[in-house]
Amino acid sequence: MLGGVAGMAIRHPRRMAGYALAVFVVAGVFGGPALGLLNAANPFSDPSSASFRAEAAIQRATGEEASPGVLALVPAPPGSPAVTSVTRAIARVPGVAAVTAPGSADGHGRGHDAGLVSTDGRSVLVAATLRATANTDTAVSGIQNALHGRTGVLLGGGDVAGTQTGKQAQKDLGFAEAIAFPLLAILALLIFRGVAALLPIAVGGMAVLGTFSVLRLVNMALPLSVFASNLVIGLGLGLAVDYSLFLVWRFREELRRDGEAERALRVTLATTGRTVLFSACTVAAALASLTVFPQRFLVSMGLGGAIVALVAAASALLVVPSLLLLLARRIGRARPPAPAGAWHRLASAVMRRPALAAAAATVVLLVAAAPALGARWGGIDATVLPTSQSARVVSDTVARDFPPASDASPVLVVASAPSSAGPALAGYAHRLARLPGIAGASAPVQLAPGTWEIRLDSHASPISAAGQKAVAAVRATPSPVPVLVGGAAADFADQGASIAASLPAAIAILVVVTLLVLWLMTGSVILPVKTLLMNALTAAAATGLLVFIFQDGRLTGPLGYTSQAGIEETDFMILAALAFALSTDYAVFLLARISEARQPGIPERQAIATGMQRTGRLITYASILLAVALGAFATSKLVFLKEVGVGTAAAVLIDAFIVRALLVPSLMALLGRWNWWAPAQLARLHRRVRLAEAETPPMPAGAGIAASAIGLAVIGDGMEHPTLDQR
Repeated sequence: MLGGVAGMAIRHPRRMAGYALAVFVVAGVFGGPALGLLNAANPFSDPSSASFRAEAAIQRATGEEASPGVLALVPAPPGSPAVTSVTRAIARVPGVAAVTAPGSADGHGRGHDAGLVSTDGRSVLVAATLRATANTDTAVSGIQNALHGRTGVLLGGGDVAGTQTGKQAQKDLGFAEAIAFPLLAILALLIFRGVAALLPIAVGGMAVLGTFSVLRLVNMALPLSVFASNLVIGLGLGLAVDYSLFLVWRFREELRRDGEAERALRVTLATTGRTVLFSACTVAAALASLTVFPQRFLVSMGLGGAIVALVAAASALLVVPSLLLLLARRIGRARPPAPAGAWHRLASAVMRRPALAAAAATVVLLVAAAPALGARWGGIDATVLPTSQSARVVSDTVARDFPPASDASPVLVVASAPSSAGPALAGYAHRLARLPGIAGASAPVQLAPGTWEIRLDSHASPISAAGQKAVAAVRATPSPVPVLVGGAAADFADQGASIAASLPAAIAILVVVTLLVLWLMTGSVILPVKTLLMNALTAAAATGLLVFIFQDGRLTGPLGYTSQAGIEETDFMILAALAFALSTDYAVFLLARISEARQPGIPERQAIATGMQRTGRLITYASILLAVALGAFATSKLVFLKEVGVGTAAAVLIDAFIVRALLVPSLMALLGRWNWWAPAQLARLHRRVRLAEAETPPMPAGAGIAASAIGLAVIGDGMEHPTLDQR
């Protein structure tokens, strides 16, 4: 396949470049608007959970949302003209089903007095419930317009927080792009020097827009979360720059040999191009493991990450070859490699005492990972927003100035029972009101034939330990009829339970696919297992740093966030998958060059040091570029996006500067030729698979490359891996 790509680029370089430009334009026109179209509702909820079904039952019975999603904070006493005016203005907005203020009740007889008046009596909350069919963003925008110009009135509540979170994410995305693009361009110019610096930026733009085009198509059948766009841009830019960097670097090396551009391109695609394919497959597989979770947020991140990895590889392999030929004279040639440069000396020093180096690196990573054992989970609510957003101000004001029993986030008990079940449900509500953590219970209300509702007030925050204990106690109380427990606290509990239930399947996919891809690449069963363990250490260290910083409230000033005293649980899953994927990414490139350096008669440790020397500076540059692309999201005002940015940047740098520099050479030195071992049956199967390039490009005399060497390492039995040259 890659031989065919090389042939097309050689025969029609301008035509391929023109096709690439046309695809870029089409992707920009079609994929560009995708940001405004990703519209998954309730992306952090499990659609099969009891809490989700409870709220859906209320919506079917009433045609309204289960709880007031909009809270207008009015700086006026109850019953004042200001409160009346705000109530009437909100009620006239299309999409609003009910508006309540102190002393009123909605159309279903459910009282809403609890918590609507501040403790000093000077402020009031006006609660609005939207229709179940209403577009939340449109309704919230309508309410904002209706209240525009009213001094001191602020909007909060779950629906407003959700809308402001989405808008803040898009704003932060633009800011991150404004930081990442110039930095990447400057770094690319310093690294590539000259016109070659334009290649990674062009490929990055095509990868991002191409992925947006695919996501727009997917969104037509499966609504996706807008937050996937953040991952797509950061990861797409980072991987595209990395893949372009590896291809250009290898092309320059091959040009240095004899100056023949066509041969250099064939060798580049047969070696580094093949490695790019394996890398993209491992990254895509790791992120695709997120799609087994039921939360649409994780599904969107998994799909976006997997698609952008494959599109980035395709963009690099289809765009870069023709541009390399067209710009060959201006790209320049690599300097002659130093026989024993800094990375060679480092690897040799590590391998003189491999056990000590491996133990020291492992201890450092385990110390960094230790805080992850005490991880506590946080949720997505108004507290993730910056204090400049009205939903955050209202949330903080309610927590500080209003009574603890507020119906903004009640525990909802939905019963399926006939009209005659009223007395039994009244007794059940009385028992629920006496549970620890429950401040009171409403009388059972029949919302529709066969559907009853009981509302429970809780003093505790939904994501707090006390709030979770209250939900557990409600669910453990025997009920006279079938019931479902919903509300914010129940939804948070169900999120954790569903993630725990899906985690074994996600880990199984991650492990099996990673082992399979690395076996196909190397022919060894030892190297994939070792890589798996090192990746796990990298992911553990990165998540440990995340807990150390964000859960414990460190660096709040420099990073500009408010600690939630916990880590958002879906963030934890995303970071683990990303850290694992990116660790495998660099392992693939390093192992490929070590494998390439091995020849019969060359000592194993010398091959390891040579592979480290050939990739050391390259992977260092790549890791810095990727850390910039992903770390730019640390500038986000949303704490859960900030967590992803900081965590992924840390994972990339940990892998590049600790795992690759110390663990890889030390463990490979300890294992020696056992690194490449595979059982005889697997070795025979691997030879039959033959994923290497089938054809050998013509070699000029004296090029120093044996014609039979282009077959690459993995054709062998896992013990003999020919090299492309004798450097």
